[in-house]
This record gives sequence, structure tokens and C-alpha cells, in this order.
Amino acid sequence: MGQVSLRVAKTRAMVGRFGFPWQAAPVPTGVSPVPSTRQLGADYDTAWARRYPARLARAALVEGVMRPTMSAIASPNRRGLDRLDDLDGPVVFVANHHSHADTPLLLTSIPEPWRHRVVVGAAADYFFGNRLSGAVSALAIGAVPIERTRVGRRSADMARDLIDDGWSVLLYPEGGRSPDGWGQEFRGGAAFLAIRCKVPVVPIHLQGTGRILRKGRTLPRPSRTTVTFGDPVRANDDENARAFAVRLQAAVATLGDEASSDWWQARRRAHAGTSPGLTGPAIGAWRRAWVLGDRNRGIGRKRPRWPEL
Repeated sequence: MGQVSLRVAKTRAMVGRFGFPWQAAPVPTGVSPVPSTRQLGADYDTAWARRYPARLARAALVEGVMRPTMSAIASPNRRGLDRLDDLDGPVVFVANHHSHADTPLLLTSIPEPWRHRVVVGAAADYFFGNRLSGAVSALAIGAVPIERTRVGRRSADMARDLIDDGWSVLLYPEGGRSPDGWGQEFRGGAAFLAIRCKVPVVPIHLQGTGRILRKGRTLPRPSRTTVTFGDPVRANDDENARAFAVRLQAAVATLGDEASSDWWQARRRAHAGTSPGLTGPAIGAWRRAWVLGDRNRGIGRKRPRWPEL
């Protein structure tokens, strides 16, 4: 490692002797140099990734690489696609977030006409921390930088412009992957965007991706997954972003209950207000893991089917 650093230092010194344009032009005495601007984080420009050549490359990647990979390691069971039949135009997709496998699974599950005209809101500090990761994220999954700690004006304006231009947006309102398999409280960014742009929100529940590539793991492990699409939800006229976010979280939790049981039982519990919460019970860590294990028991196995007579 020391030899590499020494070689890099020697190369920089050699290039420095050549002067301009191989290095920055000298600044006259008494003139303050212009501060360098690194277009990273929330300032990273992803417009190039939505031009036709990049879109064509991404479509080939989604259909030629992601789809067979997800079929092999995730065995996805996709439910509720019929709930989108009467939907038209750009929408905001919101989903719970357990794994880096969530995005490729969703990009291969979201139906047409949205599949190849959707951008993914990605954490600006994580995916756009350097030019290489930013370029790969923008090209491969159509990522756009979103500030997850607050609703930044730049991120909000960019998402609004994309929706006005006919693009749909996929967001994870939890702001990050689950640390223990349970969900986290929804933040208000997705709800704020839907209210501001007057577009419907499609709730989605993902089940099983945490077993494939949970937070902290580097190699995926095959497992079965379920992707459940819910009915489109619109904000009420007098509803603020915080109240709408709570309602979206409840919708995703109901879809999780539906995936773990059945549609009828999930609807009965939702009507009675007794649906299992997305964030899990407020108990000790080991008991939360125990309850989660009971809830997911048998999901990884194929359910027996009645013979067709």
C-alpha cells in the first residue's frame, strides 16, 4: 500500500511540473481563487441518465440481468397488479425497505407503462457520495438523489419536475433499510410530494427480501419473496403530509398482513383497526426477533395447492 501511495505522489508531482492545462491555472496575487464545486450528493445531475441511450441501456439491464437474477434468487410472487388497471399517468410508488434487493425486485415487478419510466429516490449521502457510485446508480436503476434527513428544496423541485414530465417516482419513506427485519416509521417526504403534485400513491409491501440480502450482508442467499401492490391512495383536500404519511404506512402494513394471511382476514383486521403494525411490537430485541420469526414461519416454503378437478 505504501508503494502505491508513493507512485501516486510521484505521478502528481510529475504532472504538476507541466503546469496549465494539466493543473489549475495560477491565480493572480490579491485575487481569491474560485472555490471548486463538486457536484455530488443532492447536487449530482442525473439528467443524462434519462436520455434515450441511457434509458435503452437500463432497459436491457433490467430485462436481461435483473429479471433472471431476481427470478433465480427471489422467486417472486406478485399480487395485486389488477388494482392498477384503472390507473393512468405518473404516480408515486412507496414501499417498505429491508434490503438492497428491494429495488431490482421492484423494477422487475412494477408493470407497464411505468416500469421503464420510473426513477428511484436514493439517499444522496449514500449513493451519490462519489462520482463512480453516482453514475452507476443513475444508470443502473435510474436513481435520483434524495436528502433523507429532511425535505430539501432541490430534491423536492427535481421530483416535481420529473412528475410533471411524466415520470413516476419510487420512494422508500422509511429513509433506510430495516435494521432488524421490522419496518420503521414513514417520513413525510413521499406524502409531501404526492400532495404537492396531486398524484396518487401506490403502496407496495415487500416480504422476504431481508432474508436474501439483509443489512450488513454482502452475499445474497436465495429465498422466496412476495410483492403486494395496494389500491392507489390519494390525499384528502385538508390532509397534511404527516397525516397522509401515517395513512400510507397503515396501507403498507395492511398489505403485509394480507401477504402473511389472506385478503379477507387482513381486511377484517384493517376495518377493526387491529392490523399488525409495520414497525412491530414495542418490546425487547430478542422478543421482536421471536415474533417476527413466528410471523414469517413457512413463508420460504411452497404452500400446498388443492388439485384442479
